[in-house]
Amino acid sequence: MSENRGVVYKGPGEVEVVDLDMPEFVLRDGPGVNPANVGRKVNHGVILKVVSTNICGSDQHMVRGRTTAPAGLVLGHEITGEVVEKGPDVEFLDVGDLVSVPFNIACGRCRNCKERATGICLNVNPDRPGSAYGYVDMGGWVGGQTRYVLVPYADFNALKFPDRDRAMAKILDLTMLSDIFPTGFHGCVSAGVGVGSTVYIAGAGPVGLAAAASAQLLGAAAVIVGDLNPERLAQARAFGCETVDVSKGDPGEQIAEILGVPEVDSAVDAVGFEARGHGDGSAQEAPATVLNSVMELTRAGGAIGIPGLYVTGDPGGVDEAAKVGSLSIRIGLGWAKSHAFTTGQCPVMKYHRGLMMAILHDKVSIAEAVNAKPIPLEDAPQGYRDFDRGAAAKYVLDPHGMVAAATG
Repeated sequence: MSENRGVVYKGPGEVEVVDLDMPEFVLRDGPGVNPANVGRKVNHGVILKVVSTNICGSDQHMVRGRTTAPAGLVLGHEITGEVVEKGPDVEFLDVGDLVSVPFNIACGRCRNCKERATGICLNVNPDRPGSAYGYVDMGGWVGGQTRYVLVPYADFNALKFPDRDRAMAKILDLTMLSDIFPTGFHGCVSAGVGVGSTVYIAGAGPVGLAAAASAQLLGAAAVIVGDLNPERLAQARAFGCETVDVSKGDPGEQIAEILGVPEVDSAVDAVGFEARGHGDGSAQEAPATVLNSVMELTRAGGAIGIPGLYVTGDPGGVDEAAKVGSLSIRIGLGWAKSHAFTTGQCPVMKYHRGLMMAILHDKVSIAEAVNAKPIPLEDAPQGYRDFDRGAAAKYVLDPHGMVAAATG
């Protein structure tokens, strides 16, 4: 068996754990690598021994064949690891440091990075602004559902945990810092969630549950989570959320039963482009459903955060428009109600350290909220299958058994 192994997308519905080359301080050619990035020197990078790496709903979009991801792509953008080697240009990290890695890859040098918009770095992806590990059209940086991974611009990107032992004791919480906790938090912040506010979270998957926990952390008076999966709705109720089963009819009527009025101050779309209809149409895919629904449910003058993924290429779209990301959105309704909308990748680094401190000082139990389940790296294909069936869990891959040792 090779020293390095990882999870590879083989085609719609299929992933496999395979032997991989060990990372080097250069970006090699491979599936999804933009030709302009081939041979790119990464003297500013570190090689991590991956401590934990998570299966994300965004990965599932690719595995379902709902993006233009090429076969052979190494998956995974949620990475926590230990520095085992560093490039000659790395100054502030050392071998042995334990770090969290934002899923956004950012150079720290361009205009957007300097303005804290690290989700749309201008220098790391020749295709478009913004980059991520192991993701379609994101420059071809190798994913982190592996035993070892390369992290570029490491002094800028990696967040060092201040105490290794304390971090390992909370590793299931801290592994959520790479994506879903900041992403859910960003959805709430951009929706204006604050003390005393009411908020509707569309979607009770891991990002939705992370958003719900974030809304509680921000002081919301009422956090209502909508979904059609009973297990996931039960998970939301387990940490104090109200819930709405969208398969049972108009969410507004159900919200009115909770709040006395059929509207909220803020809404978060944690579903994205594979949304399904509400009520009798809940079995049918209707990609604009959530966006249109949250505009109806959010009060005039309110705000909507949209961390749910929307893509520019969807081979499995319900119609020709949806296949290029063109949806029938009631923008006139949003305009008439003076809604504010925030879309796009979460700039993880904007929230990274603060959320780490909230975890370390027991202000939030994010692993409990999302029902984190550690599994061996070799069990990743089963984890993908279970997650795709709607399991109310966040699967955490444990490539070296370090999570099991710390939590068992």
